[in-house]
Amino acid sequence: MAALGVGAVLSDPDRRTHLRRSARVWRLTGRRGLSWAMVKVRGRGADEEERARLEQRFAIRTAEDVARELGNMKGAIMKAGQLVSFIAEGLPADARAALASLQADAKPMAPSLAESVVTSELGRPMSRLFLDWDPVPVAAASIGQVHRAVLPDGRLVAVKVQYPGVDRAIRSDLDNAELLYGLFSALALKGLDPKALVDELRDRMGDELDYCIEARNQTEFADRYRGHPFIRVPDVVPERSTARVLTSDWVDGQRWEDFLAAADHDARQRAGEVLFRFAQGSVHRHRVFNGDPHPGNYRFHADGSITFLDFGLVKRWMPGELERLSPILDPLLAHDVVGTVRSLVHAGFLPSDHDLDPELVWQYVSNPYAPYLEDEFTFTSEWTGQALGQALEFSGPCAEVIKRLDMPPSFVILDRVVWGMAALLGRLRATGPWRGILDEYRIDAPPVTELGEVEVRWRRGRPASS
Repeated sequence: MAALGVGAVLSDPDRRTHLRRSARVWRLTGRRGLSWAMVKVRGRGADEEERARLEQRFAIRTAEDVARELGNMKGAIMKAGQLVSFIAEGLPADARAALASLQADAKPMAPSLAESVVTSELGRPMSRLFLDWDPVPVAAASIGQVHRAVLPDGRLVAVKVQYPGVDRAIRSDLDNAELLYGLFSALALKGLDPKALVDELRDRMGDELDYCIEARNQTEFADRYRGHPFIRVPDVVPERSTARVLTSDWVDGQRWEDFLAAADHDARQRAGEVLFRFAQGSVHRHRVFNGDPHPGNYRFHADGSITFLDFGLVKRWMPGELERLSPILDPLLAHDVVGTVRSLVHAGFLPSDHDLDPELVWQYVSNPYAPYLEDEFTFTSEWTGQALGQALEFSGPCAEVIKRLDMPPSFVILDRVVWGMAALLGRLRATGPWRGILDEYRIDAPPVTELGEVEVRWRRGRPASS
């Protein structure tokens, strides 16, 4: 990992790449900082309505500027933009639309370049590796793109190919990551500690560069969920996989937007519960989870099952990490104000001498967990936007709490999952006994839904080692 860090020795081409990408981020940060200063100056003599209008326009223009500047910068910068794009749920509609482009497909590399990576990595010509190869990628993202192919034995597969030179871009980007988070802090995330985010991003992005790590992650998830009644994970084809090429079984199914357009109420409810169960089961039962609840990572099937894709951004709990965070939920869900504050201090979210009103602390930190304070709750995009708005209300009643709260690095990716899942469930308008489902995985409580009962029967039928 040291090779990816600040201070790595760069060759002349790498140095030029670093300076060019750095300049783009610096210009972007400078533009937005100047614009924000102008908003503050203009707002001094304005009434509340005019200040709100100025800040809304700033948010929209910043989101458009971010998307325009970063949208084609493959590597950590684009990935970082994607990781925090969930803030769009709390922004004006035009700003949401602009940031949504960071989640869209990036521009693909030339077909001949993709094929040269595959042949170089696998050591054989394309004609011997595949019976058929589609040169047009089906998806292109921040680190690589995916092609449809057929193996010599007739199996249909998805082949993910890493962009040449993306490791150099990421080495440059990681030096710029604090600038990027400073930018997003100016937009909407002032309560987050950039250093914790940078440290966690550095670790996760280092893993994502090596498709061998992703292959092991995906194989682990595929084995854990093999034969599961409603969760699917495609198998890796190891003989066609290397550090820069990852081949998996091909998966048909509806993409997110197609599913939303076609699904009826019952299908949406089931999908929401399946997504939630996969996330919570991974976090609390398996202690390893996908940290990127991206709509592009799912395929929906007619039988109500969902296939989960892309295991590059995976967080694995280190010894003691989950045990340090978990005790916060018990007092929080029990509305034990004093106990919640005590656990936050113990976990490193607050200093012991914080001198904050415990009720205000509980009010703030319980905000994203409102769905688990009721027997049944309906997620909506409106609720997610409102909850994020409250979390980012830096001049509101919880302003002092926001200033004092810190985010331990171990919580960064989990926080992304909490808000990302809320955004997905909101778009599905999913209703359910979320507290009861959470407790199934958190404290091994009895199942509270039909899907929970189905999963328990499946688990009982598995070998003990599974």
